[in-house]
Amino acid sequence: VQILLKLWRNGFSLDDGELRSYSDPINAQFLESIKRGEIPVELQRLVHGGQVNLDMEDHQEQEYVKPRLRFKAFSGEGQKLGSLTPEIVSTPSSPEEEEKSILNAPVLIDDSMPATKIQIRLADGSRLIQRFNQTHRIKDIRDCIIQSRPEFATTDFVLVTTFPNRELTDESLTLQEADILNTVILQQLK
Repeated sequence: VQILLKLWRNGFSLDDGELRSYSDPINAQFLESIKRGEIPVELQRLVHGGQVNLDMEDHQEQEYVKPRLRFKAFSGEGQKLGSLTPEIVSTPSSPEEEEKSILNAPVLIDDSMPATKIQIRLADGSRLIQRFNQTHRIKDIRDCIIQSRPEFATTDFVLVTTFPNRELTDESLTLQEADILNTVILQQLK
């Protein structure tokens, strides 16, 4: 093990570590061992009986200055998490719950057209899982919320996508144009 001992006017340091006062009895004992040519007990424990190379630098004309931390760039490998379009990450507690939300659907589905499922997380903590055609509009999601939960009919709210969050302000866009197929939509109260 290579160790650098720096002697300062007001103490000493090991390997750019903290300043150790000369007046501390433990530190005085450490320096006495070195003066006798012995390996201090602290270093013996550090190397577990291995070889110690001790270099010394004399800085006794200077006050100790704490060294700056060296920047070490991340050298690992990056990993991409998730996808550009969030998928439905949680599922209904049972298949019956999903069927119930689809059977009671206030949205008319044209089975000859492509369809998608949207999970709607409501401001009251509940959620709806609803099938829509890809040509349905964002306004249809708002209407679905109001028909399923009439208490929101008089409440001012916005619809927001999950990460990256973006408010769906143009309610005339189709679900496909808004790029929200098979996603989670959040209801946020204003």
